[in-house]
Amino acid sequence: MGFSYNKLWKLLIDKNMKKVELRDRISMSPNTLSRLSKNKPVKLDILGKICKELKCNIGDIVDYVDDFIDDNK
Repeated sequence: MGFSYNKLWKLLIDKNMKKVELRDRISMSPNTLSRLSKNKPVKLDILGKICKELKCNIGDIVDYVDDFIDDNK
């Protein structure tokens, strides 16, 4: 099981905002920003703060990615 934050990075580009600017606006730690950059899980309250700042829904910034690949298909 994994997550992809590619939608978040695309949204930041559309809003002409840098990752560090988002980090500073919501008081996110550098470690959390690093976790997002590596598609690792972060706390839901962080995703909520991002959504509030960017005025979007969680589905606009994160996708669930199933790591399991069934070779029998």
